[in-house]
Amino acid sequence: MVSIRFQKNIVPALRLLLVCWGLQSAPVLAIDNPDRPDPVAEFAGRAEVYEKQLADAPTDKDALAVYAQYELFLDRELNQAYAALIRQTRETRKQDLVRSQKSWLVFRDAEMRFIANNWTRQDFGSSATTARAGYRAALLKERVTALLNYLRSYPPGS
Repeated sequence: MVSIRFQKNIVPALRLLLVCWGLQSAPVLAIDNPDRPDPVAEFAGRAEVYEKQLADAPTDKDALAVYAQYELFLDRELNQAYAALIRQTRETRKQDLVRSQKSWLVFRDAEMRFIANNWTRQDFGSSATTARAGYRAALLKERVTALLNYLRSYPPGS
């Protein structure tokens, strides 16, 4: 009796889950423009060079040197993605984007402080420095990807 009742209750729940997932995915699928080059994929290709070097780094010291270069690369990519997006954004929406980016920069700075203060050698041993570098890079990469995803929705040459 319990298993039949469970099966009757789980089917509507699964249907609801599928509908919610479909609704969540629909707007993302609708805004992609197949005629435009994929700036996210292009960025991922450029970032892959650093990520491969990190994977192949024989020591933490070598990895930290690559992370330093990777963070500089990510910062340049962030600035370029933001500049490209601001050029594409309608005048009436530019202030929204500017506010969004300024808020993200405040968040980034707070997150960087948390990373620096939390992953200490005392608490995490010799891997702390490498972990901090990895978290910083992931934070920057995530924002670059978000901005490029926004940019991807605009028509080419607009």
